[in-house]
Amino acid sequence: MTSRRSILALTLVFVLGIVPLLAQQADRVKTVGSRFMCMCNCNQVLTQCNHVGCYMSTAMLKELGEMVGRGNSDAIITAAFVKEYGTTVFAEPPKSGFSLIAWSMPFVYFIAGATLVIFVIRKWRSRPATVLQSAPGGIAVSADALDRARAQAARDTDD
Repeated sequence: MTSRRSILALTLVFVLGIVPLLAQQADRVKTVGSRFMCMCNCNQVLTQCNHVGCYMSTAMLKELGEMVGRGNSDAIITAAFVKEYGTTVFAEPPKSGFSLIAWSMPFVYFIAGATLVIFVIRKWRSRPATVLQSAPGGIAVSADALDRARAQAARDTDD
């Protein structure tokens, strides 16, 4: 009876010790896996690939789980995936080297666009004002536009 209790106690200690470890490994697999793309061309993050019958995500997640289980660091796992699949495996470009251009271009385009808009608005505002006549209702209309409108109205009302 004591041997049964001791076996049960050891089993309980083992289960209570291993469950948090497995949960921690699963969390780490999700965290590291979210940095990579699935290579089945579904354009989804590895941990979120829901492509029916996707053999790539299962193989990649299995490989990732094995690496995490061995205790490999994030840098070693990333290097292994880049070596196997190339830099297209990244879900977002790394923030170093030539990839900094990909990170900086949205800001450059925003600043260039805002500068262009400000330039155009200033040009429009600095144009000389044309001679306008006030039509009934207080709307300003140029003399040429008013003459064209009167001529059109005369043509349309001639019966």
